[in-house]
Amino acid sequence: MEQLPDYNNRNAHEIDYRIYGEEMQYVEIELDPEEGVIAESGSFMMMDDGIKMETIFGDGSQKDTGFLGKILGAGKRILTGESLFMTAFYNNLTGKRNVSFASPYPGKIIPIDLLEYQGKFICQKDAFLCAAKGVSVGIEFSKKLGRGFFGGEGFIMQKLEGDGMAFVHTGGTMAKRVLQSGEILRVDTGCIIGFTQDVNYDIEFVGGIRNTVFGGEGLFFAKLEGPGTVYVQSLPFSRLAGRIISKAPQTGGKSRGEGSILGGLGDILDGDNRF
Repeated sequence: MEQLPDYNNRNAHEIDYRIYGEEMQYVEIELDPEEGVIAESGSFMMMDDGIKMETIFGDGSQKDTGFLGKILGAGKRILTGESLFMTAFYNNLTGKRNVSFASPYPGKIIPIDLLEYQGKFICQKDAFLCAAKGVSVGIEFSKKLGRGFFGGEGFIMQKLEGDGMAFVHTGGTMAKRVLQSGEILRVDTGCIIGFTQDVNYDIEFVGGIRNTVFGGEGLFFAKLEGPGTVYVQSLPFSRLAGRIISKAPQTGGKSRGEGSILGGLGDILDGDNRF
């Protein structure tokens, strides 16, 4: 018989929250006295008077691992491309106080109750936004070489561990798929937000010369096999950034837009004709 999560006996702080907005969301965390939340640097939006902000060294958990443990936790964050430090926010006064964190680009904020996922959730290294104090933000090494060389995120993904609430960010629209045992889902490697620890994750070659040379969808898919839950995003930040860079003006910042009738002729009339 499956054991139900014990929602009344958490080690992490029990925070309440509310998510606002549609395309550019932010999450408001309600902190009771002595409660805290950890967040990535740069995600802070606003907070009530009486909340103390503190820069912390390590993975954000409450474990007393000593200086060496904190060094190792910080080193793991460097491997995922994140800062050495995280920011913690505490309510040191009586009464409830609110602190808010904003999404970095258009998309959705997804609440993840780690207690419902056996204490662990694996996600893209830039997906984490904030979490209850006591949640550990670490790294998940791939055990297969194929994932490391061709998976888009290398050998490393982020893992969120503990029994508290965590919040991850997705680009564009989010799709949630609950896979049955043996059920397979193929996803663009950049479109994965995260998945539960029981999902088997691997990389699969697209196959076929025409698909490889002319397909335009990359050479590899992510192959996700159930059982487990998978979160997928429609607009990875890498794809968004690539489109913006490809359409950026290359002539001193002047642009008439894609639909302009003048186009290149306008540049010639302006004297910007380099032949």
